[in-house]
Formats: sequence, C-alpha cells, structure tokens
Amino acid sequence: MKRLLLSLGLGSAAGIVDVIPMIPMGCNRYALASAFTQWVVLGFVISYLRLGLPDWLKGFIISLASVTPIMIVVIEADPKAWIPITIMSALLGSGVGYLSGRLPEMST
Repeated sequence: MKRLLLSLGLGSAAGIVDVIPMIPMGCNRYALASAFTQWVVLGFVISYLRLGLPDWLKGFIISLASVTPIMIVVIEADPKAWIPITIMSALLGSGVGYLSGRLPEMST
C-alpha cells in the first residue's frame, strides 16, 4: 500500500509541475484535468512497470509514448504545441522514473 501511495504521489507531483505553466496560458479546466490525471496514472505505470532499462530511460520512453495520442489532437489546434509537450513529458517522465527507482519503498 505504501508503494502505491508513493507512486501516486510522484505522479501527482509531476502533474502539478505540468499544470502550473498551463494556467497562465489560459488552458481550460478540461486540459488541466487531463494533464494532471495523465501524470497520476503515469506515476503508477512508470513505478510498477519493469522493462530492464535504467529507471530514467523507462520513464522517458513511457511518458513520450503515452503523450503521443494527445499531441496528435493538440497539433490540430496549435501546430507548435508539440515542442513544449514533448519537453515536459521527457523531463517529467525521466524524473518520475528516476525517483521511483531510488525510493527504497518502491524497489522490488
């Protein structure tokens, strides 16, 4: 149970970091909720998935793979939006992966 709560906490922290810059950009509440929820779920997935890769690389790959469908939809409205989305996903995914592998309660 502790591992589950820590993985959801990591995802929530990443979600907050992702949502904060979206607020001044005027993103609607659905976009904010979507981004936050995505990171809560990714915190869980990245923490529990075992791929035999370094933790940061696992987070990097999983976060970029999961954001690809979102980018396809967003690019229609704003063709340049893929750049910040990709950067935030790569950084946050790598961070969540790294931290999930370093917390003793989350190691298998």
